[in-house]
Amino acid sequence: MDQSVGIQYRGAGAAVIEPKGTKAHAAAPCGLDTSNQRYRVALTIMTVAPYLHGFDRQRGPQVTISRINPPSLAKPSGFAHATRAGNVIHLAGQTALTPDGAIVDGGIVPQFRQALSNVLTALAAAGGHPSDLASVTIYLLDIPDYQAHGREIGAIWRELAGTDYPAMAGIGVSALWQPEALVEIQGVAIVADE
Repeated sequence: MDQSVGIQYRGAGAAVIEPKGTKAHAAAPCGLDTSNQRYRVALTIMTVAPYLHGFDRQRGPQVTISRINPPSLAKPSGFAHATRAGNVIHLAGQTALTPDGAIVDGGIVPQFRQALSNVLTALAAAGGHPSDLASVTIYLLDIPDYQAHGREIGAIWRELAGTDYPAMAGIGVSALWQPEALVEIQGVAIVADE
């Protein structure tokens, strides 16, 4: 006894929805006759169907998150150096750790170089380039010390990352994870679609 429903699209925002063998009812942005359940079901399908690609009813939208831990960086414990979901790369905060887990000596300038190198190593391992950086946050124990060495730090940035500058923030903090660390850098990159 159930009748199939026919749908014909008629320009922007209009369609004709009709049970087979009956008079057509116009489905437009206003004045839609929704008294028949078949019409409401058909309209729902027309509205929702375009958004269902890649959707699992049990789990929701499907996204693959890759966790990247380059062997040239210190072994992470409880975090990933980078994650990639589609064309977005999130880069974990990096301090001036060497691959063996020691913090570089010598103050803010060599620590900035090592921390930025670590960020860029994780970025490259995730398939990105310095010009893909969209946002960088720099956490600092001593902002005046960082500012006093701004020319040297700027030269290091340009040497390692170029001049396609991302949005940046420098934030003063009272402590970082490693007591010897003076700076920590984290970022987000957007890469071209694969």
